[in-house]
Amino acid sequence: MAVIRKVKKIGEILVDAGLISSAQLEEALNVSKRTGARVGRTLVNMGIVTEEGIAQALAHQFNIPYVSLSGVIIEPHIIKLIPEALARRYKVIPFAKEGNAIKVAMFDPLDVFATDDLKKVSGYHILPCVATERDIQKAIDQYYGAAGSIEEVAKRIEGAEIELLKGEEEMPEKLERIAGEASVIQLVNLMISQAVTERASDIHIEPDEDTLRVRMRVDGILHEMSNLSLKLHPAVLSRVKILGGLNIAEKRLPQDGRFNIKVGSSDIDIRLSTLPTIFGEKAVMRLLDKSALILKLDELTPFPDTLEVLKKMVKRPFGMILLTGPTGSGKTTTAYTILNMINSMDKNIVTVEDPVEYKLKIINQVQVNPKVGITFANALRHILRQDPDIVMIGEIRDRETAEIAIHAALTGHLVISTIHTNNAVGTINRLIDMGIEPFLISSAITCLVGQRLIRGICPNCKAQYQPSPNLLKELGVPVTDKLPPFYKGRGCALCKGSGLKGRLGIFETLVINEDIRKLILEKSDAGKILEASIKHGFKTLRHEGIRAVVNGYTTIEEVLQATQEIE
Repeated sequence: MAVIRKVKKIGEILVDAGLISSAQLEEALNVSKRTGARVGRTLVNMGIVTEEGIAQALAHQFNIPYVSLSGVIIEPHIIKLIPEALARRYKVIPFAKEGNAIKVAMFDPLDVFATDDLKKVSGYHILPCVATERDIQKAIDQYYGAAGSIEEVAKRIEGAEIELLKGEEEMPEKLERIAGEASVIQLVNLMISQAVTERASDIHIEPDEDTLRVRMRVDGILHEMSNLSLKLHPAVLSRVKILGGLNIAEKRLPQDGRFNIKVGSSDIDIRLSTLPTIFGEKAVMRLLDKSALILKLDELTPFPDTLEVLKKMVKRPFGMILLTGPTGSGKTTTAYTILNMINSMDKNIVTVEDPVEYKLKIINQVQVNPKVGITFANALRHILRQDPDIVMIGEIRDRETAEIAIHAALTGHLVISTIHTNNAVGTINRLIDMGIEPFLISSAITCLVGQRLIRGICPNCKAQYQPSPNLLKELGVPVTDKLPPFYKGRGCALCKGSGLKGRLGIFETLVINEDIRKLILEKSDAGKILEASIKHGFKTLRHEGIRAVVNGYTTIEEVLQATQEIE
């Protein structure tokens, strides 16, 4: 015989959850009978419980996820899956797609009639999530009827004359009001959503003399996203600063903030930086897609054999591994990948970073905060008293940090860090210039890794071609009758006419052996160290770049731009 499970009413659920008492429920039931309002709404109106409390209690009772829509950006194509009339009737809103199903925020997730209708209309399975009625209503008002491109939404804002009058730019309450307009929120959401779709790493919002320019960095190159009216600058900047938890009234000083947002199924961590310029505040948002973080060494480059030496080095119990390259060359990603590879419950791994870009399980991560005295050097001193096995330092910027890190490497710790130099060999001179003694460098460092990120050829428009002899000569490839085929992208809609899409890493790994140690102690120049390294099998970044060209992964121009031969 089938057992019929009785579905508890909202009042009973709240009593069981300890959010209200039986007496409060009885009082709310009496009020509901007189007013005709639902018990849940009555409890909220009486101030006994919050909407969030009710939603979370429902989520827990029925094992349905709770979602806070204020931290979610809903993409336009997701909104179109459910008509506005249906969304308003059932108080629901779709917010993400997952395979052949869509996630729908619902005020009443047990409404089977709503679920059936949504499935019929959308053609997708429905994954209900619990959200507050207020959040759903706000999202419906914000997204339905406000769809369109960035330019279209911007025109609607201008048409509605949502701007500040002269003198109101200094009034925080006015800035907050204009930043809270649904169309302004939608405009900023569209910027972030488009940037995520295009795999952008950064969004630049830049006021100029007569325009507000929005650009995004894709595969290391800045592209213009939109040109907006300068009148929108206060509204857009205020909205971005509110998201980042910054002071919207402060425009004279640089500020830094951070916030998390969900775009579809992607969990995006955004670092915000503002900077006063002669035309007003500029804002840059760095987008960190946690789901896109590469945590396998073999996936960092098409030539995994180049990292075989590095794999052996990280298995050593002590010594220092330094990752080097310019800003944006992927050093932090490589450092995280190494940590992930050696991470285990029997190791105490501690990092000190500025900022902490990704949160890693088991690993103890420390955020640099100079305002309270937590510098790289100071944090590192304390970390060494925490019985660490492995220490990761976000960046070596000064002599003090370098000396403590080297001391840690010499006293039985594996130390991983990054430093700004042009190549692996140049790191040695950089440390000497910092004031580090050569004997410490030769004793502590086990491996130097230089790296670059270069753009790959678009797979959609990839075609064979014959480069000019001068280009081959500049690359260092001899012109013979037995040249391999060369490729480049013709340009298509997928790569926006550039012929390039995506990025790949190239690496040079220099192991500090006895011959190299001797040269370091003798303070030999980079040329001699490079010559000795090549004799032991060292491959330069230029060599690895040529290899990528010959194998059809990238173009000659990309390699020439990213690498150079050491004289």
